[in-house]
Amino acid sequence: MKRILVALGGNALGNSFEEQIKLTEKTAKALLPLISEGNQLIITHGNGPQVGMINLAFENASNLPNLPFPECNAMSEGYIGYHLQNALSNELEKAGINKEVLTVITRVLVDPADEAFLNPTKPIGAFYTEAEAKKITKTHRYLMKEDAGRGFRRVVASPKPIGILEISSIRSLVETGSIVIAAGGGGIPVIKKNDRYEGIPAVIDKDYASGLLARLLKVDYFFIMTAVDKVALNYGKRDQKDLDLLKISEAEVYLKAGHFHKGSMLPKVEAAINFLKGNPNGVALIAALEKAEAALKGETGTKIII
Repeated sequence: MKRILVALGGNALGNSFEEQIKLTEKTAKALLPLISEGNQLIITHGNGPQVGMINLAFENASNLPNLPFPECNAMSEGYIGYHLQNALSNELEKAGINKEVLTVITRVLVDPADEAFLNPTKPIGAFYTEAEAKKITKTHRYLMKEDAGRGFRRVVASPKPIGILEISSIRSLVETGSIVIAAGGGGIPVIKKNDRYEGIPAVIDKDYASGLLARLLKVDYFFIMTAVDKVALNYGKRDQKDLDLLKISEAEVYLKAGHFHKGSMLPKVEAAINFLKGNPNGVALIAALEKAEAALKGETGTKIII
C-alpha cells in the first residue's frame, strides 16, 4: 500500500456545472485503479475558472450582496469537492469497494508580507476582450491583464503557502482509510493577524499547496496530473525533448535556463522539488491524468527524484 497525493489539473474540471460533472466522472474512472490496489489517496485540484465565475456572478447580481473573495474560494472548494465525491463514490460502489470520500474545506496559511501582494499575477475567471476588460476595471476596480494572447483576465495575488491549518484532521482521515479531497484550488488563503486568522483575497497556486500537503503527509508518490504525458525541454519546438527521469539538480538547472513557463510547467516542477527536499524518500510524477496507473508503473510520465 502506498500513500499517493494526486493534484488534478484544469483538464480534469469543466467551465460549467454540466461539463464539470462529466469530467469528474472521467477523472474518477482514471483514479479507480490506484484505489483498487489498496493505496491511500489524497486529491487536490485547481479552481481558477470556477472561483472567478462565482465572484463575477455576485458582482453582477443586483439583488445579492458582494461576496468577499475568500468566501468565493470556499464555495468553489465545496462544490468541486462535491462533484468529485459523487463521481468517485459511484465508481467505488460499482467496483464493490467500501470507502468514504470526504472533502475538507482547507485554510492555507500565507505570509501577509509575501511579495506577491505587491504584484498580482494569478489569472482567474473568464477571458475578455480589451474593451470588456476596461469596462470591468472601471466598474469593479479589478486588475485585468492579458493572458498568453488569449484575451484579458482578472489577476489577483498568488502568495506561497507556508502552512495548512487542517493538516491533523486530513492526516487522521487518510489513516482511517478515507479518500480525502483537500486544499482545493490551493485552499483558502488566510493570514494570522492579532492572534486571529483572517481570509485574504488571493489564490494560492494549487501545485504549490499540493506540494506542501504532500510533504506534510509524507506521501510516497506526489502525482501532478496535466494534459501532457511528460515534462519536456523546448516544449512545442522542433527540438522538443521529453524527459522520462529528472533529478532535482537537473531540474534546477533547467528552471534557471527558462525551460518551464510560469502558467504551466514551472510551478509543477518547483512544487515537485519542494516536496522532495522535505521528503527525500518520495517520488514526484508528472503525467497525463488518463495514464495515472501506467505512470505509477513507470511506463509513462516524468519521474522526479532527489
